[in-house]
Amino acid sequence: MAASFRWLLQLHKDVPKAARFYSEGLDFTINVCTLRWAELQSGPLKLALMQSNSDHIMQKEYSSLLSFTVTDINSTVTKLMALGAELDGPVKYEIHGKPTPENLKGPSDFSEYYQVAAMRCIDGHMLGLYEPV
Repeated sequence: MAASFRWLLQLHKDVPKAARFYSEGLDFTINVCTLRWAELQSGPLKLALMQSNSDHIMQKEYSSLLSFTVTDINSTVTKLMALGAELDGPVKYEIHGKPTPENLKGPSDFSEYYQVAAMRCIDGHMLGLYEPV
């Protein structure tokens, strides 16, 4: 039998504050939330939050990055910033694909384009946001 993914764990100084961040900022459902432990869910993904026993949990470097597809990157960035997140660079407009020579009129001629943003959330964890345009 293959292993099945159970949940991803993040350490936080304030578990209820972190649970509120994911719930209000990214629409996670809170299944359980205590002062020391929380379990949240977004579709099949479960995110566990545990209180750290150390005051030195702030992530300074990139460790893991949680990536989310959103329908409106600007409103999501605004909500997350109101909850304590910071942009890690500008929101970028990415263009990928190869246009045909006869229709080089602009970004809409490419096979795929989207907006992306990287954000550092509370306790320094990184979030990636992706909005197909």
